[in-house]
Amino acid sequence: MPAYVVLTRERTHDAKEMEQYATKAKAAREGHDPKPLAFYGDFEVMEGSDMEGAVILRFPDMAAARAWYQSDAYQEARKHRFQGADYRVFIVDGVEEA
Repeated sequence: MPAYVVLTRERTHDAKEMEQYATKAKAAREGHDPKPLAFYGDFEVMEGSDMEGAVILRFPDMAAARAWYQSDAYQEARKHRFQGADYRVFIVDGVEEA
């Protein structure tokens, strides 16, 4: 069953840290092959707190999503995200396609 990692950027504090995050996070995807379904495109908040943007990555399953998130390469990138912006990040099981 597919799994989705959803990252919502709520507020940016340091653009330079986010530039480093973007470079390192892109490199951290290598070997994990997530499929980007949304990547900071146009959006509209219909309910809830405002945000600056969102990313949705599809992985084959929860184990693959966790392996990417917990990888040394992404953990290194994540440090810059923590310094650069406030995010909400979660992994959710998808449903089998009919």
